[in-house]
Amino acid sequence: MSLTARVAPTTWGRRAALPIAVALTLALVVASLFVGVYDLASEGGGAMFWITRVPRTLALVLAGTAMAMSGLVLQLLTQNRFVEPTTSGTTEWAALGLLVSVIWLPTASLTTRMVISSGAAFVGTLVFMLVLRRVQVRSTLVVPIVGIMLGTVVSSFTTLLALSTNYLQLLGTWFMGSFTSVVRGQYEVLWIVAVVVVAVAVMADRLTVAGLGKDVATNVGLSYERVMLTGTGLVAVATGVTTVVVGFLPFIGLVVPNIVTLVRGDDMRSNLPWVCLGGIALVTVCDILGRTVRMPFEVPASMVLGIVGAAVFITLVLRMRRRG
Repeated sequence: MSLTARVAPTTWGRRAALPIAVALTLALVVASLFVGVYDLASEGGGAMFWITRVPRTLALVLAGTAMAMSGLVLQLLTQNRFVEPTTSGTTEWAALGLLVSVIWLPTASLTTRMVISSGAAFVGTLVFMLVLRRVQVRSTLVVPIVGIMLGTVVSSFTTLLALSTNYLQLLGTWFMGSFTSVVRGQYEVLWIVAVVVVAVAVMADRLTVAGLGKDVATNVGLSYERVMLTGTGLVAVATGVTTVVVGFLPFIGLVVPNIVTLVRGDDMRSNLPWVCLGGIALVTVCDILGRTVRMPFEVPASMVLGIVGAAVFITLVLRMRRRG
């Protein structure tokens, strides 16, 4: 067999992999449109389809993309595989900002709450970055532990604030990330995620260089601090808007980027579409499982994600331990 004959299938396979992944993800998205208790063939089924099913499915696509991409960017900026919005305290800060907006501005629009939540997420992520610069990191596990501790402190304060203002039940709804309440007119701000994805794609090479460290970035003429701030801001916007609309979606930013990197390597520009597709597929599968496992009741997608994410997190830790 000639070398050309042996190489050709591999080349074809690489070229076909992405279209196949797109087709499989699209099939999951279409399946999500037709999963639910309400019979779409009955009277009013058409209206129900456009009022609830389509917005819910679009929210799955945008939220899955936002959280997976945020994990990829944070892992580059911190040079650590275990960092994502829920292990850096970013989502907890976003929830605090959202609660503050509800308390101080009870009649504020969804967009205003998104801005305040994203601002809080930005501040929280910067705090996380500043703490990391002052901590002597002897193990890669120290980084997510620092983020989880900061997030726990912020979460405790948020809970105390909610308890003292009678918003504890509302806070519980946010922590229990679910797509049940997503309907037409309440998810559209998530389209901001599409703008963030384009911005990340444009900055992919600069983010990759910044991920190599300050010295390397400075030597090639890159403004390290500016790229770090911009990358953090993009993550904060994506996380803030997702928290406002659907609540917490844990571990997507941990699971998907790590699997993609294990298979394809560390090239952010080529990995970005795979990470987005992986985020969409994972959150859609978890949501479909949540809708069907105890029908007619629903299990929040965040609960399924928590189980899957915890298993992957432990697997990654054990894998690192075997490598020494």
